Amino acid sequence: MTKFSWLAAASALSMIALSGCEVSKQAEGNAVSAEAPGADGLSKLARIEMTTDTGYLSAEEKEVVNLLIQASNLMSEIYKRQSTPDYDKLRAEVVAKNDLALFERFDAFFGPWDPVNDGEAFFGGKPKPAGAGFYPADLTKAEFDKYLAAHPEEVAKLTDPYTVVKRQGDKLVAVPYSVEYKQWLEPAAKLLEQAAAKTRNPSLQKFLSLRAQAFRTDDYFQSELAWMDLKDTPIEIAIGPYEVYTDELYGRKTAFESFLTLKDPKESSALDVYKGHLRDMEANLPVEESYKNFQRGFESPIAVADQIKGGGDNVPGIQTVAFNLPNDERVREAKGAKKVILRNVLGAKYERILAPMASLTLVTEQSGDVTKKYMFLETLFHELSHSLGPGSIVVNGRTTTVDKELKEISSGFEEAKADVMGAWNILYMMDKGVLPAAEKKQIRATYVAGLFRAMRFGTGEAHGKGAAMQYRFLRDRGGIVWDAQAKRFRIDEAKIDSAIRDLVGAIVRLQGNGDYAGTKAFLDKWAVLDPEAQQVIDTMKDIPVDIRPVYPDRI
Repeated sequence: MTKFSWLAAASALSMIALSGCEVSKQAEGNAVSAEAPGADGLSKLARIEMTTDTGYLSAEEKEVVNLLIQASNLMSEIYKRQSTPDYDKLRAEVVAKNDLALFERFDAFFGPWDPVNDGEAFFGGKPKPAGAGFYPADLTKAEFDKYLAAHPEEVAKLTDPYTVVKRQGDKLVAVPYSVEYKQWLEPAAKLLEQAAAKTRNPSLQKFLSLRAQAFRTDDYFQSELAWMDLKDTPIEIAIGPYEVYTDELYGRKTAFESFLTLKDPKESSALDVYKGHLRDMEANLPVEESYKNFQRGFESPIAVADQIKGGGDNVPGIQTVAFNLPNDERVREAKGAKKVILRNVLGAKYERILAPMASLTLVTEQSGDVTKKYMFLETLFHELSHSLGPGSIVVNGRTTTVDKELKEISSGFEEAKADVMGAWNILYMMDKGVLPAAEKKQIRATYVAGLFRAMRFGTGEAHGKGAAMQYRFLRDRGGIVWDAQAKRFRIDEAKIDSAIRDLVGAIVRLQGNGDYAGTKAFLDKWAVLDPEAQQVIDTMKDIPVDIRPVYPDRI
């Protein structure tokens, strides 16, 4: 592609970053400011009524969307039980209290633990089990490891991403999701089949039909491949069991969720230029060749979309601004992964959170470099970076994967990798002339400010912990400096890039080695807030920690 084309793509991206968010003006006056320490997490979220233009959809497409909204709601019903053991019993107890505020908080967070306040128990007085609702509440990691070692023939079923572990006398047994959650999966499957029968788009019809089948069989491989091939439809939906953050015991069990979005094809196609550089980004990783992964597919379609409904794991607590799926390494090696940027969610977070945070985080001469364009770009390259680095690896002669070796710390560590690698790859695109090198200050400032946005989630949350790790490492290397007089941080433009390089290298090597102990030690060393970071975060009490979007139940 000619240099003119590269610059045209960059210009188009700038327009994307500055458009398409219908919620930003609405957010004014709807946000609930964060209260003093100890306030419940719900008060720290800006409630925003999300609206999206759906007038361009055909009558057929609207019928399909409304069926998928219903299916998305069923993902929430499943996730409530995955996240909270004895969910129905606890909710009945909350209802009996006749306390409206308690009821609202319980329903908003799908249980009695506050994800915005490091998972504090606000009802019942018990900490959340590490295994959530995936395992017996009293099962410890040490006991599970011991049982797996004594019963190697049962390891595959007990650690399968699509089973629930239960006690049966002295035994541990694996119950398939299709059995455990049939009450909700069967009606969800029927809704997907109804939607498939209504749509005339062959790729959407194929995906919905295969995903309905997967809900009944727990075999998601073919439907994941079909999802990668969705085309010629504005309806972009990811629905099913995906992320493993909720499983803090072993990091293997997948949580049900749904992202129902409407894709903007013109603005999505403007980003295709970047996925064409994925192989170059892999080659540019600051590690030895043995850690680079050229086996994965590099198709990596990118979509810019507005979310019109969330479900399951996508609903309570901190909101996702983008996703990179599927997580199945077999699909990634065959086809890569799809990146979907939730434009309206990202826009709301910039307007209500990141923009007002900038002047509290960075010194005056640098805070103006925090921009919506580079929040969008950092989000995009974060998702692209999930497709880079080690995936399938060999440890002690065994063929395995990074997530299996790093267990419960894998997902959070991968998110931190994508954060810092995203910044590294943007700087690389600037060096290649794909993006303007004159804007390096903007990506550095936006990336660093973004770390503080995530650190406010708390170090008990995977993204917050990963952000703290990045901040402390970069500060140790001199890339971030405390200005005691301004009581703000200053980015050392001469040192930040090499600090980012060193952090990318350290993370990729730990992943490539499948080094659980080393990764845990790395997190323990760096993922801790220091007094200066806490001092800055304490000045942000009037800024929401995150948003609480409310979507219509019908379009």
